[in-house]
Amino acid sequence: MSKNLTEPLAETKKKPTREEAEGAVRTLIEWSGEDPDRDGLLGTPDRVVRAYKEFFAGYNEDPQSLLAKTFENISGYDELIVLKNIRLESHCEHHIVPIIGKAHIGYLPNERVVGISKLVRLVDIFAKRMQIQEALTSQIADTIQEILKPKGVGVVIEAAHQCMTTRGVQKSDVSMVTMRTHGSFRNDTQTRREFMAMINLEYH
Repeated sequence: MSKNLTEPLAETKKKPTREEAEGAVRTLIEWSGEDPDRDGLLGTPDRVVRAYKEFFAGYNEDPQSLLAKTFENISGYDELIVLKNIRLESHCEHHIVPIIGKAHIGYLPNERVVGISKLVRLVDIFAKRMQIQEALTSQIADTIQEILKPKGVGVVIEAAHQCMTTRGVQKSDVSMVTMRTHGSFRNDTQTRREFMAMINLEYH
């Protein structure tokens, strides 16, 4: 089985020290043509390392454990549960620049449901890792399907990629939409159409 490229470093692989990380930032500053010892940049390596710790905090959390606590669907609720417009901030693994957008999650419960804040945190855990948007979308949907075992699940992400808006083709008005579905969201046209309508996306 191929390794999930967004997983943390294996325990057997040595993680660089904070000093080494700050040294790497200093090298990049010098490579760019700047003087890392001038007043405005003296504290930049420390600030960048602290920012990276926040940007990529998802490597230190287990998404499956997050969803481990579920509740029995005692009311027999059998309609869609949808969370829309969940803000996300991630980083492209190709250039390590921001991906900023929103996620929509829908699922059709079976025997178990989960607190809605857990779904928002699930998005954050996976978003705070380096990856492409397609992988991010799949990871969220696949984890919900695996842990909750709903009748169906759908995840849609709409986002702008600064690797395209601030460099390269530099098209600021372009956003990317990705979708991952399981169960009834994939196999039942009515369920899929209802979900798309609830998140204000057209379905043809």
